[in-house]
Amino acid sequence: MKSILRNSCLAVALTLGCTYAMAQEAIKEDFKPSSLNQPGKEYPMVNSQGYARFRVEAPDAKSVVVSLGLGGSGGTVLQKAEDGSWMGTTAGPMDEGFHYYHLTIDGGVVNDPGALNFYGSCRWESGIEIPAHDQDFYALKNVPHGNVQQILFHSPSTNSERRAFVYTPPTYGKDNKRYPVLYLQHGWGEDETAWSNQGHANLIMDNLIAEGKIDPFIIVMTYGMTNEIKFGGLGGFTAKEFETVLVDELIPYIDSHFNTIADKEHRAMAGLSMGGMETHTITLRRPEVFSYYGLLSGGVYTPQEIADKNQVKLIFLSCGSKEGPDRIKAATETLKAAGFNAVSHISEGTAHEFLTWRRGLYTMAPLLFK
Repeated sequence: MKSILRNSCLAVALTLGCTYAMAQEAIKEDFKPSSLNQPGKEYPMVNSQGYARFRVEAPDAKSVVVSLGLGGSGGTVLQKAEDGSWMGTTAGPMDEGFHYYHLTIDGGVVNDPGALNFYGSCRWESGIEIPAHDQDFYALKNVPHGNVQQILFHSPSTNSERRAFVYTPPTYGKDNKRYPVLYLQHGWGEDETAWSNQGHANLIMDNLIAEGKIDPFIIVMTYGMTNEIKFGGLGGFTAKEFETVLVDELIPYIDSHFNTIADKEHRAMAGLSMGGMETHTITLRRPEVFSYYGLLSGGVYTPQEIADKNQVKLIFLSCGSKEGPDRIKAATETLKAAGFNAVSHISEGTAHEFLTWRRGLYTMAPLLFK
């Protein structure tokens, strides 16, 4: 029996080894520059299978490693070429969509000078985009475009001047119409630039409006005051400070400076990851403020948490297929059974990453303010 087991294991190992070797040999050499490269920069590159290839000019370096993902560790070890540059290709295909990454050169963490930078992991990181099969819904197209503008508002509770970005639809300001508002939160390590830069929230909205799939609304994106929370300290995070800034300071500012429909029935809050945690906490504590709730990879609601189901018009729950979708599906069914208007969405083939959240926003937006 032991001999049979050993032979079986050897056969499996040889098969896996051959499969890996075949996969390596089968990498298609149709690499093209990433869409997020700096102007005129050839690398990093991506191919039609989702592999990424990197090239870094560091002739005096002893070691160059590419670390991918939010807070990335480990990574792709680059090899030094005869011309002094360092090159390497990921060991396997990456998930479709946006990914943060950085370089570690001789122990020092730096960004790739070939790529554009995006705020994540509490710092500006390099970004790479693996083309998605459904990328058309967030593509930049020849359609009427809304405006993303920076606003600065005073926060008495923090004695500081704070920033938010506001998306207004293409029709805004061309008539006297007033609009509903979605307050949309980023995740840990990110800031108020994330949803329009990494998430393409404005392009998603422009395309949905152009296709007649939604009635236009405003989106407000501000810093959720999350990045001071260190790993291991999440249990003490109450979002109370941010609740005051959002509900008592920012919302009144938006309602007094923009053409909004300033009532609960026309106000929504949603967030990704830690922004979803904030959404969960604040909507439960302030049910008089929001009617539509959205958690994107940000947990779930239970019927027991909500004192009056008539206060809630929609609960939207979503995540990637690689991050525990069964919990999302089960929570949605439980909410439905209790009489809530609950909808779930699972992003196929993605994990805790921006294509998951782009797809979540795209699916949620047509459900809001109905």
